[in-house]
Amino acid sequence: MKLARTIEELRAALEPPRPGVEVGLVPTMGAFHDGHRALFRAAREECGTVVASLFVNPAQFGPGEGLDGYPRDEARDVRVAEEVGVDLLFVPAAAELYPEGFGTWVEVEELSRTLEGRFRPGHFRGVATVCLKLFHLVAPRRAYFGRKDVQQLSIVRKLVRDLNVPVEIRAVETVRDANGLALSSRNVQLDTGERVSALALSRALAAGAAAHRAGDDPVTAARAVLAGEPGVEPQYLEIARFDGQAVLALAARVGTTRLIDNVLLEGDEP
Repeated sequence: MKLARTIEELRAALEPPRPGVEVGLVPTMGAFHDGHRALFRAAREECGTVVASLFVNPAQFGPGEGLDGYPRDEARDVRVAEEVGVDLLFVPAAAELYPEGFGTWVEVEELSRTLEGRFRPGHFRGVATVCLKLFHLVAPRRAYFGRKDVQQLSIVRKLVRDLNVPVEIRAVETVRDANGLALSSRNVQLDTGERVSALALSRALAAGAAAHRAGDDPVTAARAVLAGEPGVEPQYLEIARFDGQAVLALAARVGTTRLIDNVLLEGDEP
């Protein structure tokens, strides 16, 4: 596996293009877990060259949102990426992607204002901007994102459609632990008791999905589960529609850690 830290090194590693070899891109912020492994494997199955980015993007963190405390373990991430079959790992410094004087931003309106956007203003501006930069730098045929971040997935898809970016966005199912907790790099910040409390998120979503199938209100059912777990502080719990799908989405704080999750209620899996 090659490692690139600058745009120049990235471009050199991707040249010359191999005829008929499609490039797959997996944008990440590191702290790799089995959810990332699923993304890498999906790219490996479909693409001749797999590129992953490892970049804790400061532009998608607001004040007090934990940029400095975000989990980082580059040495371990390099080992995981190589083990799973990543061909090229791009690990830029912030100044490499946002040099002095940088002042151009991408904003996907409407979609960026609900749910996460309501609680994290400016977050999706940072996501959209860095994704577009990576699409231009890597020129992938496909890019891979997890369904756990369903709003982000929808925003990236709209970015690609609206700006005619020649990349196919692939969605990979949420990976969960044996107890149902959606895997997240932030899970390492949970202590033992908080990890038990966090299981209420997936239980709430499961209860909401079951209520929906029975013709009842999924939000009411999910709220009842969360109300029984004092260690969870919900921020939002509501039905949203992304890419023709109805999902029940939630965000909550468990201790000082903020977690998100969702479950599909209606619609085909695009």
